[in-house]
Amino acid sequence: MKNIAYSLVLACVVFFGTGCEKTNDNLSIPPEQATFLGATGDTYFVTTPNSSKKIAVGVTTASATDRTLNITVTSPTGAVQGTHYTLTSSTVTIPAGKVVDSIEVRGVLAQYQTGRKDTLIFTFTEPGVPASQFNGSYKLLLRGPCFEGDVDLNAMIGNYNNTNETWGTSPYGPYQTRITAVNSTSATTGTITVANIFDSGWNPLVFTLDWTDPANRRVTLAAQVAGGNSGDSFGATYNGIPYAVRPVPASAGSLVGTFSACNGTITLRMQIGVSGVGFSGDIYTVNMAR
Repeated sequence: MKNIAYSLVLACVVFFGTGCEKTNDNLSIPPEQATFLGATGDTYFVTTPNSSKKIAVGVTTASATDRTLNITVTSPTGAVQGTHYTLTSSTVTIPAGKVVDSIEVRGVLAQYQTGRKDTLIFTFTEPGVPASQFNGSYKLLLRGPCFEGDVDLNAMIGNYNNTNETWGTSPYGPYQTRITAVNSTSATTGTITVANIFDSGWNPLVFTLDWTDPANRRVTLAAQVAGGNSGDSFGATYNGIPYAVRPVPASAGSLVGTFSACNGTITLRMQIGVSGVGFSGDIYTVNMAR
């Protein structure tokens, strides 16, 4: 087989001469372009005065001379350079023989401590290396530390496996409660439906959340029948009568619950009683955590 292969190659040389060589006189090198190195965007959390975000930029070919990239930033959300963020430079020089560098963005912490969110769009502009048709823009989302006024009710749905409670001085837990439904009632209020409170066959209870003042977030409830058998707690006289719950009255301090969207925790406060009969004076506190 080796002799046959050799003969074929030799024949090619004899009959076709240099025609067996692969040549392409039309070979061309594509023009140099500026790129964000395959990245299309990211989120930058402005959490400290010195936090910053580096965005990698580059060119598609190496060169024996320096190249200049000119970068323009726009913001559909109204972020202003020098007020909401700063750049190390809007011009990047890629040294000869190199293809990669970066620009650095620094958010102004004071602008993002109350829930502000911004979008910055970076593009390459001429004069300078023209932008890549496939990766010539980059979207950066800016936001600050977690803000308690930025509440996503839907994110609260699910299991709270580390629920603990105290009724008067009697602790119980941990056990599982569940938020099964939420409902937005305004820009800063909503309701949650919580199942398995008391861990004793209660119906789901509905609570109102109010974060109008992010520093004073409130969880309240209207009086409602909780279900279950109140005789389990209040004695056989009340067997077959469901539990009832109500807000803590003024005579007991008008205590309300609270919640943290950042920590994923909820505190409920109420009084427990026998439906149609009366209520215990002890405060019932439920601490829900994921």
